[in-house]
Amino acid sequence: MGEFVDKVKGATNEAIGKAKVAVGKNTEHPEMVAKGLAQEAKGKAQSKIGTIKGKLGDRL
Repeated sequence: MGEFVDKVKGATNEAIGKAKVAVGKNTEHPEMVAKGLAQEAKGKAQSKIGTIKGKLGDRL
């Protein structure tokens, strides 16, 4: 179960991060771009953790 939850949270954070980057670039807000990039990176990490949990059988 943890694998699925982590992957969904990861995908959500990546999508929100990409949206923040786009809005930040269009409105010339570098702070929002930075926050979006950070959230995107967090999402990628969560997805990787989900993949690892899947391979280890949720033992993490």
